[in-house]
Amino acid sequence: MPPSRRAAAVTAPLLVSALLLSACGSGGDDPGGGADGRAKGSITFQTWNLRGKFKDYFDGLVRDFENEHPDVDVKWLDQPAENYADKLSADAAAGTLPDVVNVSPDLSYPLAKAGMLLNLDRTPAAAKFKGEYTAEAWQGNTLPGLDGSYAFPWYLNTGPLFYNKALFRQSGLDPEKPPKTYDELFAAARTMAEKSGGKTATLAGTPAVEDFGRYGVRLMNEDATRFTYNEPKGVELLTRYKELHDRGGLDPQALTNTPEKAGQRFLEQKVAMNPGGANDLGTFRKSAPGLYRNLGITDAPNNNGKPNMYVMGLGVNSRSKHKAAAIAFAHFVTDRKHQEAFAHKVAVFPSTKGSLEDPYWTKDDGTDEGRVRVASAKMLKGAVNYTPVVMSDEMKVVLKNEVAKALQGKKSPQRALDDAVARSDKLLAQSRQP
Repeated sequence: MPPSRRAAAVTAPLLVSALLLSACGSGGDDPGGGADGRAKGSITFQTWNLRGKFKDYFDGLVRDFENEHPDVDVKWLDQPAENYADKLSADAAAGTLPDVVNVSPDLSYPLAKAGMLLNLDRTPAAAKFKGEYTAEAWQGNTLPGLDGSYAFPWYLNTGPLFYNKALFRQSGLDPEKPPKTYDELFAAARTMAEKSGGKTATLAGTPAVEDFGRYGVRLMNEDATRFTYNEPKGVELLTRYKELHDRGGLDPQALTNTPEKAGQRFLEQKVAMNPGGANDLGTFRKSAPGLYRNLGITDAPNNNGKPNMYVMGLGVNSRSKHKAAAIAFAHFVTDRKHQEAFAHKVAVFPSTKGSLEDPYWTKDDGTDEGRVRVASAKMLKGAVNYTPVVMSDEMKVVLKNEVAKALQGKKSPQRALDDAVARSDKLLAQSRQP
C-alpha cells in the first residue's frame, strides 16, 4: 500500500482465533495443496489499494506467472485502504481469506495468532528463499511470540528528514552537519531557540512511539504482552522534550499539529526540521524557493544507528488448498526482478539483497524524486520497524494524549507514561480475549 497512511491493525481480527483454530485441517485433498507439492490449482491474490494506479503492472505480473506455471490460475483482487483490516477479519472468520494476501506486520500479527498464515521459517518450500531478502526485511515480518516470519518481504519505505540550512546557519550551527543523535538534536534545538529569541523552533511535533524506539527505549517485553516505554530511559526522553517545549524548541502548535500542519509550518520556515517526501520538494520549489535552495536532507536522529522503516509483505493462507502455488506466486511477486520493477513505478524500495546497490538507488539523477530516493535508500541499511506490531491506533492516541499532558505540565513525565502504559496494557489484554 504505497500511500503514506498505513492502516493499523484493529482488535477485530483477534476474534477470528476462536472461530478458526478449531476449523478443518490445512490444505485439502488436492495433491498440489501441500506446501512442498507441485504448483497447481486456482489461487486468489489480494492487494491493498493498488488497482487504481498499477492495474497494468499487476495484470502483466499475473500473466507472466501463469505463463511460467501453466497449471496455476491466479485471480487478482484489490481492496480499498478504508477498513482493510476489517475486511481481512471478515474474510478470515468466513474462511475466505485469499491464498496470497498483502499485509503489513500489524495486520499479519492477528491473522498469524489465529493460525491463518504460514510460518515461512517452518515451511521448507518458503524458507529456502529467505536468503534472497535482506535480513532487516525478513526480520521485519517476524512476529513477537510466534517464532517466525509470516510474510514474504515485499517493499520497504522510509522517510527522510528535511532541514532548513538557512535557519541552521542563522543560529551559528553548521548546516552541513545536521544532528544525528538525540543529544545533538536537543543541543541544536536549544541553540536555535536562544539565538532566535524563541521565534524559531526546531521541531513541529511531539514524540511518537518511533521516537522512543530511536532513543533506545525498550518499548515492550519480549513476548509483546506488556508495554515498557515508561522505563527510566523513556521518562528521560519525555523530560527532555518537556524542557525543549518550555524553551521554545518545539513549535507552539506542536501539541495539536497534524502532519499536514507540521509540513505547513516547515514550509513557512517557522520550524527547522520536519519529515517529508519527494512530492514536498516540488511544493517547496514552487511556493518557497528560498527554502528549496537551502534544503538539507538527512535521516531522523537516533541513538541506535538504525533508522525507522515501514515493511510490507505477502502472507500465504495456511489453509489454502493450493499452498505450493500460493508460495510460488508470493515468491514470484517479491523476487528481485519484480520488486525492482515495481519500485521503479512507485516511490518504494525493494527488500531483496543487492537491489539498493543499483545506480537507480545510489546515484542522484538531478530530479527531485532522485534526490529523495537516493537519500532515503541510504537510510534503509540496518533500518528497523520501531512501531510494535500490537500497537493499535487507539494505543498510539493514548500515548500522544499523555505526552501532551506532560508537555503542558499537567502530569509529570513519569506519571504520564505510567498512565499511557497502563491504559495500553488494558487495551492489549482486551484485544486478546476471544
